[in-house]
Amino acid sequence: MTRGRMAMLIVVAVLVIDQLIKLWVKTSMSLSESIRITDWFYINFIENSGMAYGMQIGSKLALSLFRVVAICVLTVYIWRLSHKAQAKWGYIVCLSMVLAGAAGNLIDCMFYGLCFDASTFSHVSEYVGWGNGYAPFLMGKVVDMFYFPLIETTYPDWFPFWGGERFIFFSPVFNFADANISVGVVALLLFYRKEISELSVKKEVTSDK
Repeated sequence: MTRGRMAMLIVVAVLVIDQLIKLWVKTSMSLSESIRITDWFYINFIENSGMAYGMQIGSKLALSLFRVVAICVLTVYIWRLSHKAQAKWGYIVCLSMVLAGAAGNLIDCMFYGLCFDASTFSHVSEYVGWGNGYAPFLMGKVVDMFYFPLIETTYPDWFPFWGGERFIFFSPVFNFADANISVGVVALLLFYRKEISELSVKKEVTSDK
């Protein structure tokens, strides 16, 4: 298997798994509905308009357009990298995971608002036909569902500011695409800092010219 085919396989596999999970949650659960798997793992349906783990930076349209540009740039970079004999397989795998995760969340923004009605606390979303959904192109919300409250406790009364309040270790709700982005980025920082630094150096050299 060539590096290019491997990258394509990773992207396709992640997108299929991510979208199957999201479509099931979107069309089977009402907003904020929760399914207990274990004490530390829940399927908890929420939607967000921002980046990974529900973060919000700037406007929704600007964020969606940024995703489009970033995905295009990363796709071209991986395609060129896959044709270089010295390129490391693991490096391409990590980049492909990040690309697939970004593309998975972009699909939500691009199409979910066009073809589904809005999820509410009392209503399970349904397919309503193309163009009849709750939001225009690029303005759909991202579906999140994985919730891992690994530790649930309360701050001691003597703790400054938050004494007696509830504390949850790892409270973000995320999806399969977010997980791939996070794993890919962490692996890049741990194992492929040299490749990342070389990329930065190349950019500086190009800009100097």
